[in-house]
Amino acid sequence: MGFHTFVAVGDSCAEGLDDPYPDHSQYRGWADYVAGRLARDETGFRYANLAVRGRRLDQITAEQLPTAERHEPDLIALFGGGNDVMSRGWDARTVARRVDTAIRQCTQIAPTVVTFTLSDIAHRMPLGGRMRPRVTALNDAIREASVSYGAKLVDLWPDQAAHDSRYFGPDRLHLSQAGHLRVAGHVLDRLGVAHDGSWLQPLPGAPAPGSAIADLRWLWQEVLPVGITRLRNRLIGRSPGDGFLPKRPELLPVAFSEAQV
Repeated sequence: MGFHTFVAVGDSCAEGLDDPYPDHSQYRGWADYVAGRLARDETGFRYANLAVRGRRLDQITAEQLPTAERHEPDLIALFGGGNDVMSRGWDARTVARRVDTAIRQCTQIAPTVVTFTLSDIAHRMPLGGRMRPRVTALNDAIREASVSYGAKLVDLWPDQAAHDSRYFGPDRLHLSQAGHLRVAGHVLDRLGVAHDGSWLQPLPGAPAPGSAIADLRWLWQEVLPVGITRLRNRLIGRSPGDGFLPKRPELLPVAFSEAQV
């Protein structure tokens, strides 16, 4: 079965950080790669990306799903939950309710829904193990809701790519181009759509070994600035993602350049 209309909703990973187009006009990411592949099979295929960086699941439901419903897509991909995991006042039951609501509403909008678990961050950043129970709880909720509502789950938790730093950007959180291509391959596999097999092949060679110096540089250059920004936003009542708009709010045809790596 072909897909005629595809809408991606979610946070920065669905938006495409850290995979800029060659002209750096905007981010590309796995959803654009998926759209480019699907467009090859369907004349008149259209794609919208409503994702906004920094958004929690409750914000995705309130801000993005009404627009997604107006588009009447036959395929929705929801990638979210990472910002819920990192939020102050984390509560597993609250986040589980958000997961259930988001996935349920997506399945009411489109006949085919793709959801994602998060990968294990404990292996690529210091103190990542402290966040692991939150990620595990989120993933359990996503798996349960996906089964309950018939969504197609892309389970990234067991993917060994989480152990290879080359699949991630400088912040060790957002995907690099290689990471986005890999996720796109997983999505197309789940949809039963043939694709470039190299997207899921292991990267050649070995990643650079970790070091205490690299960890300190990461803390100074990536973690500290984000922490300062979040504190400043909290003091003035701003949420992460405020002021950003979806990169592709309307259903539009996919240009040839968007389909290329």
